[in-house]
Amino acid sequence: MSESPESSAYTAQRYFALAEEGLLSPDERVELLEGLIVAMAPQSPAHAAAVWRTTHALERCVSQGAIVRAQCSFIASEFSVPEPDVCIVEGSIEDYERVHPSRALLIVEIASSSLAPDRLTKSRIYAAAAIPQYWIVNLRDGVVESYTDPDPPARVYKRTVVHRRDETIRVVALPECSVRVEDLFPRERPASSD
Repeated sequence: MSESPESSAYTAQRYFALAEEGLLSPDERVELLEGLIVAMAPQSPAHAAAVWRTTHALERCVSQGAIVRAQCSFIASEFSVPEPDVCIVEGSIEDYERVHPSRALLIVEIASSSLAPDRLTKSRIYAAAAIPQYWIVNLRDGVVESYTDPDPPARVYKRTVVHRRDETIRVVALPECSVRVEDLFPRERPASSD
């Protein structure tokens, strides 16, 4: 089943045109999800730190032929242009100087307050786009939820594994690329002795 939003829904083409026409500014934190322009919550320090840590952990293990992008548009379908916190795409930086990617090897969302929509709406969008692996860095529970084996027509991932901080997680599309889960999270502060 493909996305079929109502006729009043925004397409990716119209969404980008709004920015070109000045109706959406580059400073507005929004994304297009299933035909709706959705506001993104301001980032907490923990969220920003996890984006930085995840980006750098993946950059250290990604080899030539792929790049890591952080908080950039991704064309998932005609009606969805999310801005994943981090993703790995094939190619080079030059490949995306005039076009946003529409395929990815891995997409990562950092979640605390956005946990429900990341599990429900975004997982369906990414499964429909046949993204081979989707991670949710779950700040609330201190785990990484890894979704694999997408079923695009059903818009679901068939397999979910929860990885704890003391584990290592592998990028399925890049078998040589694995990272320590602990490296994706902000450092835990020691308990105060006061």
